[in-house]
Amino acid sequence: MAGSLPLYLKIQRHLLEKIHGGDWAPQYRIPPEERLAEEFGVSRMTANKAIRDLVQKGYLTRQPGVGTFVTDRKAESSLIEVHNIAEEVRSREHVYTSEVLRAEALDADDEISVYLGVRNGARVFHTLIVHREDGIPIQLEDRYVNPSRVPHYLETDFTRHTPNEVLVAACPINDVEHVVEAVLVDADTARRLDIAPHEPCLRMIRRTWSGDHLISYARLIHPGDRYKLRSSLHTK
Repeated sequence: MAGSLPLYLKIQRHLLEKIHGGDWAPQYRIPPEERLAEEFGVSRMTANKAIRDLVQKGYLTRQPGVGTFVTDRKAESSLIEVHNIAEEVRSREHVYTSEVLRAEALDADDEISVYLGVRNGARVFHTLIVHREDGIPIQLEDRYVNPSRVPHYLETDFTRHTPNEVLVAACPINDVEHVVEAVLVDADTARRLDIAPHEPCLRMIRRTWSGDHLISYARLIHPGDRYKLRSSLHTK
């Protein structure tokens, strides 16, 4: 199969292996076209096509007169607004997919009852979903929802619609609380995110309100080397 690949795709595969394998970090200057053409025994035009395609896909960036560099492709979310992660991924012209690990009703423990504003032992909805960008896990979403506010939540096909979509459609979100910290995760979480257990992660605690009612409590965990959070403040 590999032998039947067009020559420019062989070069692309080599470059992507270096990038995804961590050999070439963001801002690393890749070998020039002439060297790649010589290494793979192809024309410079073929090497140029391989690089040009990866520039268009956002893996590389050209700096005229300087060279071609690996880009920082970390996924990014806002700290102020609540966006649909699927739309964020697609806005970067990447492929969004998800894996639903749990979709269930359960009894709230002490932590859930406090953060979701329900009595201890009350029935709540729970989903556990891995969100992926171009096949790579970028977020583990562990979410609890108040059934009295979103009664049809568990009827959703979460491979087609994100929890955010469901909540926004069911009730307008007018208030949000974010708490972010760096954490080390347990072995199960590391496995689900396809990272080593010792790799640092970002954990965002998010609570959302509709009117005066708490709607949702979520723990969002992102691999630290694949994700960044952004906020901006505009003053007059």
